[in-house]
Amino acid sequence: MIQTFLQVHYVNSTSNYLPIGIQLIFAIGLLALIIFATSTLGPKRKTAEKLVNFESGIESHGNARRPMAVKYFLVAILFVLFDVEVIFFYPYAVNFRELGWNGFLAILMFVGFFLTGFIYIIKKGGLNWED
Repeated sequence: MIQTFLQVHYVNSTSNYLPIGIQLIFAIGLLALIIFATSTLGPKRKTAEKLVNFESGIESHGNARRPMAVKYFLVAILFVLFDVEVIFFYPYAVNFRELGWNGFLAILMFVGFFLTGFIYIIKKGGLNWED
């Protein structure tokens, strides 16, 4: 009886998506209206002080095109790399009983590769800032 009810009343068709489409159209319209209203009705006071670049409360000094140290980018990339690798521990933590010893050995291999890369980076001096 329940299966028949579900088959009759929950047929997947394009008419089921009509409310989502209408809501999307209204959201885009409201967004366009707000952007248009603020750009036309808002104040336009462009002073020299307002047009100066400002970041994190620190005033700008010199040219913004000066080269940055490669170490900064290296540390940022390494952080992302190791941070993403840690995400792979979550599925193992959730399913460790079902995975058994094969899963444990696979995670040990993963940690081994992870630590090998980390030791390589340390030996190459990738995390040393003094140069």
